[in-house]
Amino acid sequence: MLQTTFIRENETLIIERLKKRNFDATTIIRQIIELDDNRKKTQQDLDALLSESNQLAKQIGDLFKQGKQQEAAALKEETALLKDKSTFLKEQQTSINDELLKLLYQVPNIPNEIVPAGKSDADNEIVFENKKQITLSNQKLPHWELAKKYNIIDFELGVKITGAGFPIYRGKGAKLQRALIRFFIDEAEKSGYEEIMPPLMVNEASGYGTGQLPDKEGQMYYMPVDDLYMIPTAEVPITNIYRDVILKEEDFPIKNVGYTPCFRREAGSYGKDVRGLNRLHQFDKVEIVQIQHPSKSYETLDLMVEHVKGLLEKLELPYRIARLCGGDLGFTSALTYDMEVFSAAQEKWLEVSSISNFEAFQANRLKCRFKNKEGKIELVHTLNGSALALPRILAALLENNQTENGIKIPEALIAYTGFEFIN
Repeated sequence: MLQTTFIRENETLIIERLKKRNFDATTIIRQIIELDDNRKKTQQDLDALLSESNQLAKQIGDLFKQGKQQEAAALKEETALLKDKSTFLKEQQTSINDELLKLLYQVPNIPNEIVPAGKSDADNEIVFENKKQITLSNQKLPHWELAKKYNIIDFELGVKITGAGFPIYRGKGAKLQRALIRFFIDEAEKSGYEEIMPPLMVNEASGYGTGQLPDKEGQMYYMPVDDLYMIPTAEVPITNIYRDVILKEEDFPIKNVGYTPCFRREAGSYGKDVRGLNRLHQFDKVEIVQIQHPSKSYETLDLMVEHVKGLLEKLELPYRIARLCGGDLGFTSALTYDMEVFSAAQEKWLEVSSISNFEAFQANRLKCRFKNKEGKIELVHTLNGSALALPRILAALLENNQTENGIKIPEALIAYTGFEFIN
């Protein structure tokens, strides 16, 4: 959420930058400034009434001491009127604050200046490509057929037990899944991340804190009896560890990694692009999160991208990096890089990670701040990235490594799987 002071001081910049998202902010920004003016005026009126009430209270006390009960009683009537006015102004202030917050929640983060303009993923900018060549026979199979052939993932049984988008991993498929999780966690710990095992459900305040609410409410699984949400990513509970926290400058960087199942309704998803592991309602993901000093956040974003590049290199997968255009940028992000792996069997690129800098947008919602060296309180910057999401990584590993002898396991994973082939 953008700060009202930032909005007031950067009205033109915000309107221009949000055009990259194809978002016309002109009207809503002016409404926010107008409401903020009303909020300030109401607060001034309240302060004046409080000052007047305090003065009257002092006068009433003096009059009682002087035995002037009649004059004191008259002033008490005035204080009763002031109290009524104060109550009205407080109610008005609450209404203004609620309306202001609703408007602020509707304004997305402003894109970084290097974010390309565009409407969809077709306008994303490819900034790096690993040109590793994968050669498969003419009998190459997509991962859903390989899963059935080697009995390692059962999509139909998942439909029977729960529904579409909830596959069952079995045998070497389950072992490979667990091996990937352990590998990703170990690599993150080598890079200085502390492992966190967070809850899989969060409350409404946590959803608002990281921006899933109200923007992505329809994509989250909600339990109305308990007023809780299943997490769409470990980013939500891990980042909310720092909600309503004031850090010290020497605490930076805070680096956390967590593995969790993730739950997404994916409403409206259908067709060939969601077949097999390409899009699921429940999937496993390892997430890296950093809380950083504002002056270091973009340097940190680059380091996080390099960390994920290293994982893909060790898995021997062809990949590329895309800088998301404004139209494809997440609501809370200022700059995002997507990591995509190439599936030789499906002959398409599969997104496996998004790495984002949210600047102070989440921190303002979270009220996550730090005290700088001068003793001033500032908002932190928050970042997160998938390192990595497992379904499409698993799909690409199965498809790109299929041979006549079975599916070959990358060298980096053999110590984790305990086997070199799935056959």
